[in-house]
Amino acid sequence: MTQPLEHLETGMAIVYGGDKVTFVPAELAAAFRPGDSLIVVQDTGDLLHVPKADAEIAGAAVSRAVEAFGELGAVDDDQITDFYERFAAALEDDATFAPIAAANDVDVAKAKERGRSVTRLILDDTMRRGMIDGLRSWRDAPSGRGAVVDVVHHDGWRVEQVRGGLGVVGFVFEGRPNVFADATGVLRSGNTVVFRIGSDALGTAEAIVTNALDPALAGAGLPPGAASLVASASHASGWAMFADPRLALAVARGSGRATAQLGAVARQAGNAVSLHGTGGGWIVAGPGADAEAFAAAVVHSLDRKVCNTLNTCCIVAERAAELVPVFLAAVRRAGERRGTNPKLHVTDSAAPSVPRDWFTREVPIARAGRERAEPQAEPIPVDRLGEEWEWEDSPEVTLTVVADVDEAIDLFNRYSPRFVVGFVDDDTERQRRFFERIDSPFVGNGFTRWVDGQYALDKPELGLSNWQHGRLFGRSGILSGDSVYTIRLRVIQEDPDIGR
Repeated sequence: MTQPLEHLETGMAIVYGGDKVTFVPAELAAAFRPGDSLIVVQDTGDLLHVPKADAEIAGAAVSRAVEAFGELGAVDDDQITDFYERFAAALEDDATFAPIAAANDVDVAKAKERGRSVTRLILDDTMRRGMIDGLRSWRDAPSGRGAVVDVVHHDGWRVEQVRGGLGVVGFVFEGRPNVFADATGVLRSGNTVVFRIGSDALGTAEAIVTNALDPALAGAGLPPGAASLVASASHASGWAMFADPRLALAVARGSGRATAQLGAVARQAGNAVSLHGTGGGWIVAGPGADAEAFAAAVVHSLDRKVCNTLNTCCIVAERAAELVPVFLAAVRRAGERRGTNPKLHVTDSAAPSVPRDWFTREVPIARAGRERAEPQAEPIPVDRLGEEWEWEDSPEVTLTVVADVDEAIDLFNRYSPRFVVGFVDDDTERQRRFFERIDSPFVGNGFTRWVDGQYALDKPELGLSNWQHGRLFGRSGILSGDSVYTIRLRVIQEDPDIGR
């Protein structure tokens, strides 16, 4: 017999993961009300409180998207094309964009007051242009809806494999307004979308919906719930949305613990997931590394902090005397380019190769909202090689020295989030062996920042996935609008008198 959860008590035991127990803290017990929900993250034992109001906001948005998906089959491709052009034109029009820009100014000011990073929040001319261009690339992209991808012929009948929409795609974004427009790319392949954006950018998102998105949907004759915003600043609304089993796919943009937590919530609800809970690129310098190519890879991988920024560098011991100074000069150059100093974390194996003054001198390090004096280099144990450094302006990176390339591969496969890696080495055979052994969806021979759907594939990117939770079934680590689909089977009988 089951009954609704009406209250929680301080110290109440909650079983998770099958054989572990966590306990309800006093603040959670005090906040919980009848009608609220408790999500127990089976991976970690985290207890997530979802107030009734937040669950209702998220549920209503998903319901609108579910209903719209049912209506989207009656919408032709020309209408979807028209939607993208209307959305792009609205963002391009200065009068229409003015209230969006004003809302973004307010969001940025509030974020600065809270000491939050605003590097990805500012909707400047470059970001605006990128949104417009992205929407028009979807306008011009082939639909894929209803495409026959294969036919199997039999005597008197045939089976067609037909591409169709997957369903409702749920997105949770960090505070970057441009990804809000990217998410509508799933409409091109016959899906609907529901999204929650970080609280820092919620005002901007609401202004985009009111002034550009909703008018574009209506003008093109698309169902109003085809793109639905979860209009809540609460993290609980994102948990509620990802726990909704009506989602066909859950996409979390960003990295860090919050993203990993969202992915866990979605997976335990039975939803397919696309995310990289942890980011951070690796570069390995092999025995055949060209010093100039290595330096360029490091510099160009540290232009700003995003998920594919260089986080960990491995240099083989036989080249350490030459390449560690090259690496240090490159990270200094990356810092100077941003008008600040780099921050280094060094394992025991690399410490003898780094000049002592890196550890003894304190330099200004630019953190979010402030600058503080810190040692320029600090020791780090090898089991923290995969820790992602969330830096603001001062490039922050880990250095280790390895016995050989195989050790670097083993460290990557064990400690990294298995995301992007660059192997700098001129030897073709070593490159081949490296690609075969490294457990990564994104492998290159230089800088790490190439991992981006628009940059690499000429398609607006909806999300990236690492292999932290295993390889992905049947698709690339780059998620784009035209890769969100299912295959339906349609049988056509030429002979009506067929039976088994």
